Amino acid sequence: MRLDKYLKVSRLIKRRTLAKEVCDKGRVEVNGKQAKAGVDVRIGDEIRIRFGHKRITIRVESLQEKVRKEESPTLYTLLHEENIASS
Repeated sequence: MRLDKYLKVSRLIKRRTLAKEVCDKGRVEVNGKQAKAGVDVRIGDEIRIRFGHKRITIRVESLQEKVRKEESPTLYTLLHEENIASS
């Protein structure tokens, strides 16, 4: 599954176009490497996303095309969440 689609389906990012923009700005890493929106995501991959002054790291647990809002947190495990000091 494409990274931008996964971020949208898992509801980590609200819209797919926004997910694509975040990827294009270099704010997303998959397994420690900067990732574009078209990168294939697999179960077990670690994704790090930077949102303003916050950075989260998740592990992909499941890939599904459609999922209900209540079930979206089952697609990933939150590994780490940290605040980034502004410079």
